[in-house]
Amino acid sequence: MVNTRRNVKIRAKSTSNIDEYYSDQAALLHAKANLRSHRTTTAQRLLKILYANLKLLLFFCLIASAIGTFFIYRIVSTMPRVITPFNAPKLMDLPMFQGEHKESLYWGTYRPQVYFGVRARTPQSLVTGLMWLGVKDGRYSMRHDCQNSYELKSYGWKHHNGRDYGHQILADHGMTLKTSFLKSKEEGSGYGGDWAVRLEVERDELNLNEEMLNLVHLFFYVADEGGHALTLGRRDGNSVLAEGSRTDVAGWELHLKSEDDYEFHYSGFRTPHIHNLTELVLSNLAVQARMFNRLQLPDTSDDSPNIFVFQVSARIPFKADIVFVSGTSVDSSKSEERVINLAGSSMTRLLNEKHIDFDHKFGRRFHLSDEIDDVSMEVGKASLGNLLGGIGYFYGQSRISIPTGSNLRDNFISYWPAELYTAVPSRPFFPRGFLWDEGFHQLLIWRWDIRISLDILGHWLDLMNADGWIPREQILGEEALSKVPQEFVLQHPSTGNPPTLFLVLRDLVNVIKTNKLSASENRDISEFLDRAFVRLEAWFQWFNSTQSGKEASTFFWHGRDGTTTRELNPKTLSSGLDDYPRASHPNEDERHVDLRCWMQVAADCMYSISEIIQKDNEVGKEYSWTAKLLSEFDLLNQMHFDDAYGAYFDYGNHTELVRLNIQREVLEEPVLRFVPHIGYVSLFPFMFRLIPSESWILEKQLNFISNSSILWSKFGIRSLAKTSSMYMQRNTKDDPPYWRGPIWMNMNYLILSSLHHYSTENGPYKERAKTIYDDLRKNLIRNVVQNYQQTGFLWEQYDQKKGNGKGARSFTGWSSLVVLMMAEAYT
Repeated sequence: MVNTRRNVKIRAKSTSNIDEYYSDQAALLHAKANLRSHRTTTAQRLLKILYANLKLLLFFCLIASAIGTFFIYRIVSTMPRVITPFNAPKLMDLPMFQGEHKESLYWGTYRPQVYFGVRARTPQSLVTGLMWLGVKDGRYSMRHDCQNSYELKSYGWKHHNGRDYGHQILADHGMTLKTSFLKSKEEGSGYGGDWAVRLEVERDELNLNEEMLNLVHLFFYVADEGGHALTLGRRDGNSVLAEGSRTDVAGWELHLKSEDDYEFHYSGFRTPHIHNLTELVLSNLAVQARMFNRLQLPDTSDDSPNIFVFQVSARIPFKADIVFVSGTSVDSSKSEERVINLAGSSMTRLLNEKHIDFDHKFGRRFHLSDEIDDVSMEVGKASLGNLLGGIGYFYGQSRISIPTGSNLRDNFISYWPAELYTAVPSRPFFPRGFLWDEGFHQLLIWRWDIRISLDILGHWLDLMNADGWIPREQILGEEALSKVPQEFVLQHPSTGNPPTLFLVLRDLVNVIKTNKLSASENRDISEFLDRAFVRLEAWFQWFNSTQSGKEASTFFWHGRDGTTTRELNPKTLSSGLDDYPRASHPNEDERHVDLRCWMQVAADCMYSISEIIQKDNEVGKEYSWTAKLLSEFDLLNQMHFDDAYGAYFDYGNHTELVRLNIQREVLEEPVLRFVPHIGYVSLFPFMFRLIPSESWILEKQLNFISNSSILWSKFGIRSLAKTSSMYMQRNTKDDPPYWRGPIWMNMNYLILSSLHHYSTENGPYKERAKTIYDDLRKNLIRNVVQNYQQTGFLWEQYDQKKGNGKGARSFTGWSSLVVLMMAEAYT
């Protein structure tokens, strides 16, 4: 076609007369006609080819789709089950956890790992937090993450209701810092409402530190985890620190209100993380100190910052209110009014009202008798407040260990992205979720706020994988990961953890039966149990299939290292009792009495739940039969009772003749036998009330508990008897004794609970149990209260000789069970 047109043009240009011109024009017209005809023919041919090709293309698309579907199916079907979510409706999708309930818990002090922080229960939240400069030995250091190395005299929530109010006091080397948190939902506010924090700084005259020079440097920050840019507020007479907009809360503003004089500076950062924010701020201050000899931020910002840090420097005493208002882009007319209502005298009034409400509710929920003095009462309130104030929200992926020799580049595979709303054992040392701790936490929390408790239980059960396994330690997100030593990060899918959630579920079943709650609370519990049942069945079956022993109805904790030469006695981390002495040479012949008892409690609870939700009768009968089998007294004694000692023991391949030098030395060959160590493990049949009240074996357990040469101390029951060969022995040269003597509050609570039970049961040992119960309860409460008064903290464990707190301090997890001891409220 192109050549035809080109030739015609050439000929027209070469024509010299009119005839030739017309003749050429006729040729041109003829050529154009041929061209149109050629185009039409070509178009028709193209359409035919295209039509044929479309059919062919469609055919190939169908083939490709089928192949793609096949490979997707193969990928999904071969995806490791360990990282496949359990195939059942999620508990957190229940209507009870939606609507008003979900919104009411949206904002909170859900960052237990820092001294003060606020975030929402959503991934990539807007996050705020507090830092300040402390002075010790003439050196400044930044306070942000809870750290024992800072040696704060004390810190923790004195009150916290778990929802919209908390009051915390931090004592730091001559300075007392108070943080109060308050939430409000008013007309015009965005999703989750508004909130405010009051910061008050005073001098601690009893611990005066002249280095403070009456000056305090506070740093309050706001960060967007999603990386969205924040806008610096206007400081020309306006209180706005920063502002922005999000899909969850619409427009928002952060205000600073204070009647005191202060100096103000800021820095803006663009960074994908916030867990290294302390270092960023310190480096900024260091540069300014070198250049200007002043501790101040530079009043500069990176482009499109997702973090703003605001420095407020003021003379002590100082007080300021920081107010967050949402929904400003929807209705900004009332935002200033809402700021005023959450600051100054209005906030003072609201905080006082919340304080009074907390005290009244504490009295109603726990009914403490007159024998509990005012000092003990305040310790009880602080214990509860610390537990509730330590509830956190986390989002991320657990790292699951994979077998050695895998062709994967890393030694782990990631769990699916998941969220967890949970209490934590200790803000400075364990600021994350632990499965077996959580059951003990909820024994207290459900009595305070049943719906918060169900919410937490639902989050945990939704972490179950296709096999019915739940990772025992939850390290979700970069901030949580930054707090954990590398060797403890990986979770092992072959190992379990005590299923303590069944203790809480058993309580909830009992309160339904006794009709102690409101009709709506009973309905919520029943609906929860109905949906949870399939997951609880899978959890039970996971234990039943993976932790079973060689003989029928026996169990042992899998995951012990039978090849180690570094440990005096190979640890049993999965049991939760770490270094408690078990069989010296782990193998599949082991029988662990504590796990057998946990399985009995779980089976009995499953049977009770099946009755409540009117499950298939055959299912209930099966769990009933299993519970009766595991509680069958003669069989229990056959498997675990040693007549010579009158005690319950583990069974396994064991020798007592081992010692630890550089490496473990075994001085005689182990044999299959009972493991003769009296302590918490040997008391499990007693703690779970599997011993008949008229049995002489009950008397033997009471003798062990009350004998000061064995388990009794005036501060609580020891974890291991003084008569044990492993008593207070180091397990390695670097591992001091942990569960080999010290007093633990969770086990003492279970012991106290059973003493209370046997003191009300008819039998020859009723009065003896009552006497021991009264003495033990007084000793436990007195020692915890005295330690709190002396140190300002609850502790992970308590010394059996002197009673002083040991291990992690600010351990406001299961040590908070002292409140239930005061209330005589037992599981």
